[in-house]
Order: sequence, then C-alpha cells, then structure tokens
Amino acid sequence: MTREAAVAAAYEQVDSGAFFETLARRIAVPTASSEATADVMHEYFDAQITPDLEALGYTVEVYANPAPDGFPFLIATRVEDESLPTVLTYGHADVVRGQADRWAEGRSPWELRDEGDRWYGRGTADNKAQHSINISALGIVLATRGRLGFNSTILLETGEEVGSPGLREFCEQHTAELQADVLIGSDGPRLHRDRPLVMGGTRGVINFDLTVDLRPGGHHSGNWGGLLRNPGAVLANAIASIIDRDGAIRVPEWRPDSLTDEVRAALADIEIEQGDDAPEIDPTWGEPGLTPNERVYGWNAFEVLAFETGNPKAPVNAIPPRASAHCQLRFVVGTDGDDIIPALRRHLEREGFPEVEVTQADVLMGATRLDPTDPWAQLAAASIEETVGTPADLLPNAGGSLPNDVFTDVLGLPTVWVPHSYPGCNQHAPNEHVLLPLMRDGLAIMTGIFWDTGHQVD
Repeated sequence: MTREAAVAAAYEQVDSGAFFETLARRIAVPTASSEATADVMHEYFDAQITPDLEALGYTVEVYANPAPDGFPFLIATRVEDESLPTVLTYGHADVVRGQADRWAEGRSPWELRDEGDRWYGRGTADNKAQHSINISALGIVLATRGRLGFNSTILLETGEEVGSPGLREFCEQHTAELQADVLIGSDGPRLHRDRPLVMGGTRGVINFDLTVDLRPGGHHSGNWGGLLRNPGAVLANAIASIIDRDGAIRVPEWRPDSLTDEVRAALADIEIEQGDDAPEIDPTWGEPGLTPNERVYGWNAFEVLAFETGNPKAPVNAIPPRASAHCQLRFVVGTDGDDIIPALRRHLEREGFPEVEVTQADVLMGATRLDPTDPWAQLAAASIEETVGTPADLLPNAGGSLPNDVFTDVLGLPTVWVPHSYPGCNQHAPNEHVLLPLMRDGLAIMTGIFWDTGHQVD
C-alpha cells in the first residue's frame, strides 16, 4: 500500500462520518479540569482512549499524578523495534468549563454539533479534536502499511487547562518510559486558516502581582489630600517605569538578545489572520523597530491584566490604603525565567519604588524554540506540502504558552507542533468549534507526517 492510499483513507474517515463519531463520544465526557473529578478523567481514559489504543497494539497504563490534587496521566506505548526512532505524541484530555448557559442556537458544550463547515463542542479546538486526529492518523498508517515504521509513545494529561500540575515531576519520574527522539504534538490554532503551520516551541509565561499597601484604612481626601501618599498613583508610576507609554519594556533583563537574523528571516513571511472579530493591530505599540511578527514571536510582552485601588464600583472621597495589579510577562528564549521576578525587584528598587511588593502568582512555563532548519521541522513541513500542496508556515515558537519546556528541558527533545484549529475557533469561550476543512486536512496531514517518519527506515 502507498502513501497516497493512506492519505485517501484519512480523508475518507472524515467524509464517512467515522471521525465525527469518535470525536462526539469524547466531547460528551465533561472533562473540565477546573470543576471535574478524577473519576471523570478516568472515565475518559478508560472508555474513550484505552480501548482504541489497545486495538492498535499499544500497551496502555494510567498513572496517578504526583501532585496531591492533580488528575491522572496516560502513557501508551507501541514498540516495533528497539533500533527504530521513537516519536512521543502529547495531548491533553481536559477542557475549560463548559459555560453551558452562554452557548447560542441551543448548542450544548457536551454535544458535538455539525453545522455546515463547523463542528461545535467544548474541546473541539482545545484539545480533543487535535489529539484525536493524531491517534486516528497513527491508526491509518498502521492499517495501510501494516506497521508504523517507528516506535510510538503517547502521553495524555488531564490538567493542562489549570497549569499542568505535576507534569514536570511526572516526566522526571518516567523519563525511561517517555524516552524518544522527537515530540510531535498538536495544540492551539494555526496563524491563518488557509495555511498549515509547523511551530517549534512557545513563549514562556509568568503571572505576578504588584501591591502597594501603605496603611490600614482609607482617609478623607479633603482632610488628608496632599499629605498622604496615594497607593494607586505610586503603583501607576511604578508600572510606567516597567513599560513606557508605547509598550517598550524598560527592565533591562527582560529585553532578550535572541532575535537573530535567522529568526527574523523565519518570521518575515508569516501572516497573522485578521478575522471579522479580531482587533486592529496597533502599529505603534511595542518595541520600536520590530515588525508585528517580531513583536509577538520574537520579543517579550508585559501586560497589566487587572488594576484595582479603592472601590471602583462605588468610589468615595477617601484616599485608598492599597493598590494592586495583576500582571504578566510572555517571554521568549533568551530571557532567564528564574531571574524574571528578581530582575523586576531590582528594577523597582533602582527606580525608587521599594514599597511595591512583587509576588509570583502562577506557575512559570519556560520559553522554548526550535530552529526552523531542524531536520524534524523540515520533515514535517515537506510532508505537509506533499499532502495538501500548500507550503507550511515554519514558526520558531508560538506567541502563546504550553508546558513545552518540560519536553525540551526534562526529556531533552526537539518539539514539533502541528495545530489543526484556527484563530476564530472561540477557544476557551462559548461556541468553541473547529472547521470541517481543517479536520479533513489535519487528519491527512498527520497521516502523511507519520507515514514519512516511518518511511525514513523503509
């Protein structure tokens, strides 16, 4: 049997409705990690994943999470020959909360709905359709060729939407079972619905709180105005020392040195889709001299996500005692993740804001990047073009974040991500959906990539 036959089988699996049926039963399990129980996650693994993988000759084991309140992990392995390369495939079974009361047209987050070229349901874009495509593609290659031509390990977690608790520790404990030559996974959207994407890493992310707490309570602004330091004004000026009025970062350690000529060249032809609901890009915001692509994929971004002082909903004539801001730094390779908070504290001290307390609020996800000339990235890009006839965008790293640093740092793997969603998918929002054409091409693309990976040793 041939590659062409395998790709044709991939299109037929979608056109016949077989893939829709598989995805529908997986969407029906409400695996929202912010509110589900471990029993629901085990149900997804035991009823939806394990039987399908065992039918493909995988050995499947479900493990407890080393994090006390974490949900389980699944590892499935198929070893064809110890001398062959091993491909690790990752996905996450959990989703964000359903928000059932906010879905339109009578849709339910836990029912896959086919409406023309759109399939609606919680987890379609993130991440059930994406890991289901990859599992189905492996099955198509097996059915067509009789073997994969490589060893396959599949890792599924159930806590990505709440920060992947325990993932790093789990991978440290199971490095032998997860040993591989490359990670090939699918998550997030393409940059443009009409252009396939291969991305090699992600920006890192860290959230933190800035607090100015000056006194126990508020005081009359007439009697004390001009005599008491205002915490809101102090915090606003502190933030203005971190980032200027046009968005340029002023903390020296937060300005990366990794925007090389090679990275600039890789980003030069990338097109960011601007749909009807997308905001207009501000050409004057961010680091001067950078293109929009370079600002989001090659540079760091500081954001103020929330700011509060006094009582915003019912202000009174009193100088508030306290102000706080919830902030975030998205950062690229070339930024020392362990020094982000210490560097900020040093900066605020230098700028004269010792009263601003900095507290890390969330787990740090590190920054990762893969050279677009890496052989695995090139294999994926060439395979995609052969399958669908369209060149793939080759992105050194995405603008968003994934726990990709676990795979690069703990397991030492090059990572290749091939997403099957698009920017307008309503990911994390009501009416989450995927596009039927991207499901068809996605399954064909992954079938081609897995076929070509095995073809290297034919």
